[in-house]
Amino acid sequence: MASNLSDLLKSASLDLTPYESLYQYFHANPELSRQEKSTSEKLAAHLAQWNVFDIHTKIGGYGLAGVFRNGDGKTILLRADMDALPVKELTGLPYASSVTMKDAEGVEKPVMHACGHDMHITCLLAAAETLVKLRDSWSGTLIVLFQPDEERGGGAQAMVDDGLYSKVPVPDYCLGQHVMRMRAGSVGSRSGAIMAACDSMKITVFGRGGHGSQPHQTVDPVLLASHIVVRLQTVVSREINPNDLAVLTVGSLHAGQAENIISDRAEIGVDFRSVKLEIREQIIAGIKRIVEAECAASGSPKPPIFTPTRRFPPTLNDHDAASQVASTFSTHFDDFDGDVPRTSIAEDFSTLATCRGIPSCFWLLGGIDQDLWDKSQTDSSTEEIPGNHSALFAPVMQPTMRNGVDALCLGALTFLRK
Repeated sequence: MASNLSDLLKSASLDLTPYESLYQYFHANPELSRQEKSTSEKLAAHLAQWNVFDIHTKIGGYGLAGVFRNGDGKTILLRADMDALPVKELTGLPYASSVTMKDAEGVEKPVMHACGHDMHITCLLAAAETLVKLRDSWSGTLIVLFQPDEERGGGAQAMVDDGLYSKVPVPDYCLGQHVMRMRAGSVGSRSGAIMAACDSMKITVFGRGGHGSQPHQTVDPVLLASHIVVRLQTVVSREINPNDLAVLTVGSLHAGQAENIISDRAEIGVDFRSVKLEIREQIIAGIKRIVEAECAASGSPKPPIFTPTRRFPPTLNDHDAASQVASTFSTHFDDFDGDVPRTSIAEDFSTLATCRGIPSCFWLLGGIDQDLWDKSQTDSSTEEIPGNHSALFAPVMQPTMRNGVDALCLGALTFLRK
């Protein structure tokens, strides 16, 4: 049956040239999280042209879902995220972004699709057209969902909280994908944890400000924060079992406004990743213990403030769903890994499934030029290949797009086949 699905898909293969142009448009016109208005409107207009989708807009912000009821059978949800990042693009592509937008704090920022979400939404549109074209070969209900605000970790939950499953049917399976720093043409999935959980927080520590020439009359929060940053590196390296996935990164440190003034506070931005709940709790406990102890050692006049800013759940693939998808993929893709290594990158995709106990499957899609990738594996002098969130990250259009479209179609057809 899996090979039959591959043959079926090949019989309906689209000319993706128009979608390459559409991808270039999305890449050149990115929008920040929770501001995806134009992107959402263009997606809705594209879906509407086939006259088969019931379209629901403005779900949890600019979230969008299209429902194609095509007879009896399973209900399958295919998801793509659509927000971009506050990154200045340095790819030099002819369709590179020069867009700037104001962020949530009103600060003007350069904006770039540095994580491949433009590829995700383009692939899902092309997959939707392909499945419409194949409507006589499958039966059931197809939901295509375009999610806002993935980068801040709130979009999936916002759509659920805004009554997503009162607007669209509750799916039998949720499926999704992410383009990654992998060889273009490759696809990888696995049963169980495929992506880590992620938490971010701001830590504010307090000192006593004063003149830079008289540090003895102050409590210096810069020195305090510096000790914290160094000591936090030991949480993973000295407290977490090496067999467990754990990452802790200090991504920002802000204090003071002038060279000769000792500030009265510093703010530290921390991001950490895990898969197991007990490891997450161990990391949180380690962070709080170290911060509070360093504040006490420095004579900080006020206790520190811990402010959570983001939380992503782990992405856990249902064993049965992952096995069925892997069976289909293995007969179609020449470069498919059914036991791909899990990644410490995080996603909020699974929120769409876990909120209702829905089985889900997520896979990873290679996007790095094949010649560049192959050369990098044998030539140590080759420049480092940029990954997600880099100002230089841009998936090669083909075969990335073709594989992304095929994967979404095959994933859906695995459960919708007649």
